[in-house]
Amino acid sequence: MNLAIDIGNTAVKWATFEGNILKETGYGMPEALLAEARRVLACASGDARCEVPTLSAATPLPIQLDYKTPATLGADRIADACGAWALHKGEASLIIDAGTCITVDFIDGSGVYHGGAIMPGLKMNLQALNTFTAKLPLVDIDNVKRAPVLGRSTEESILAGTLGATMLALAGYVALYREKAPRLHVLLTGGDAQRLVDAGATGWELAPHLTLTGLNEIMNYEK
Repeated sequence: MNLAIDIGNTAVKWATFEGNILKETGYGMPEALLAEARRVLACASGDARCEVPTLSAATPLPIQLDYKTPATLGADRIADACGAWALHKGEASLIIDAGTCITVDFIDGSGVYHGGAIMPGLKMNLQALNTFTAKLPLVDIDNVKRAPVLGRSTEESILAGTLGATMLALAGYVALYREKAPRLHVLLTGGDAQRLVDAGATGWELAPHLTLTGLNEIMNYEK
């Protein structure tokens, strides 16, 4: 059994795998499973600390990194790229990870990761507008499905400028990368992935366990 652990900025998620088959998932540090697992690998974001092996650019990988500063490359971005490679080996993928920050990453059909983009996540954008202005309110996005194109109130205008603008930016990235790779797979993961689907991200593949799948692909590669 392989045990993959994703230690994010807001939550800890884990999954067990037998070979390439995902068997079980959960939240929180899986203390009871640590002794049972044959291999364990964690992806730790930010300042997270853990007592199990953690992923870095120095870990043997099933993909190549074509990145100027691999030592600064987030482990979650590496794991996501490996997850995309596990799902669509031999084909190009664009990975959109919509978490605290939103990352956009490209891996080509030869298994070479080329980098991408980092932008503020939806809630980070909303908090910034409230924090750095005198009068703009903190808008709750939890129950919002679609952002208005034309905001006719302050709250609607903020939603148009956060969720709406984020959707337009991501659609623009997809269009640009499809010029490089017309048969591009677009994978959507992260805590706000379903929100983006609800907001109209059609034609993109929802992959909620992509980071964990990537960690498992790395563990299988290391054997």
